Amino acid sequence: MKQQEIERKFLVTGDGWRGLGEAVLFRQGYIARTQDRTVRVRVAGEKGFLTIKYRGEGIARSEFEYDIPLEEAQALLDGLAPGEIIEKLRYTFACEGSVWEVDEFLGANQGLIVAEIELDAEDQAFSRPPWLGEEVSKVSRYLNVELSRLPYTAWNREEQRGEK
Repeated sequence: MKQQEIERKFLVTGDGWRGLGEAVLFRQGYIARTQDRTVRVRVAGEKGFLTIKYRGEGIARSEFEYDIPLEEAQALLDGLAPGEIIEKLRYTFACEGSVWEVDEFLGANQGLIVAEIELDAEDQAFSRPPWLGEEVSKVSRYLNVELSRLPYTAWNREEQRGEK
């Protein structure tokens, strides 16, 4: 199903979000990527998904996501090199009138925690919880597809602190 995805992404600076949602393990990798589109396979908990994303204007993207059998999703992930797979714990919860997803990355991206909010419009107002840090919606290295190429632990310390 086609859908317009408009999400804003932030670094997380505090622990005030902890305990607000249950962790679900996500494993995902990219079976195709170009400058303006990606094809991702994901296992989220006990469900498999195939997602196609096209870059749009600003932070908006077109997204097509399909449920696929768990065994097929796992087989597609097994065909990728281990370094190409992103693992993270995702916590989804309502906070201050909005639904937030906080991703706590594991493996080669350990130490990175980001929060995302999906909006109906790029300029939609929302309340900022106190644990939100710098917005990184337009910083490409924080995209999951880029983290699969150059993981967070490979960044230098200034990049990890958001100074570059």
